[in-house]
Amino acid sequence: MDIQSKIILVSGPTASGKSSFAVYLAKKFKGEIVNADSMQVYKELNILTARPNFKQKNKIKHHLYGFLSIKKKFSTGQWLKLASKKIKEIRNRNKIPILVGGTGLYFKALIEGLAKIPKISATKRKQVTNLQNKLGQIYFYKKLIKIDPKIKNFVNSNDVHRSIRAYEVKYYTKKSLLEWYNDTRPPFSNEEFIKIYLDCPKDYLLDRIKVRTQKMFPKAIKEVKKINSIKIPKSNSSTKIIGITEIKNFLDKKLNKAQTIEHIVIKTRQYAKRQATWARGQMKDWKIISAMNTKMSSKKLFN
Repeated sequence: MDIQSKIILVSGPTASGKSSFAVYLAKKFKGEIVNADSMQVYKELNILTARPNFKQKNKIKHHLYGFLSIKKKFSTGQWLKLASKKIKEIRNRNKIPILVGGTGLYFKALIEGLAKIPKISATKRKQVTNLQNKLGQIYFYKKLIKIDPKIKNFVNSNDVHRSIRAYEVKYYTKKSLLEWYNDTRPPFSNEEFIKIYLDCPKDYLLDRIKVRTQKMFPKAIKEVKKINSIKIPKSNSSTKIIGITEIKNFLDKKLNKAQTIEHIVIKTRQYAKRQATWARGQMKDWKIISAMNTKMSSKKLFN
């Protein structure tokens, strides 16, 4: 296999050891690492997002980590533009780009491209959201299928967010969301990617989540105290970071330490489950290796 011409993608559930494995690959193949995690872009959140530590960064070049304020919105489209640029820069240095993270949409955009849908105003988007709230998801979805029958097998009837997006796109652009996606051209060819997914037994992953949560808890308290004074718009994805709400409740004495850690572990485990569900549906052609022994499991991929 001609590794030098490839782009290596590493995904897997949270706490599966993706960052350490990416560093191992970067050392082995003279690579540089690009972040593909939507929460690790925020500079104020280092501990809660489990960003790679400085020891790892000093050995290997890391890109697109901790460069954005949590007050800023950051879209998949913005990430794709920056990541594509970094990939080209890394290749120009005769290094291998290694993209690592748990944000499935980022990888999907990189592999399949991102539809260049015309911008729809916030006012118009709000009108569609209000309509969905008024009708409820069952009747709203029926209305969506009436104006855009093509979308039926593309958007799940229970997916509120994508249903609203599909409706607003069809209503205001007169073109189905599916048609926009079909007209999309990806920035790189599929043959350029080596796609690796780290698989974890449930008990193994839960143990790792528990250990990580307990270890990060003291520093995470300091981190949350710092961001408490920052006004973050509720629509920003940074407000969804696991641990912020739980630690705020701890600081307000609504939860004790044990309860706070338990709540964070439960939410993290649920998030890992959602990531695994996404992978089963969207990453069927990825090479699955065991997270319990990544070095041994990856040998057959590169030999």
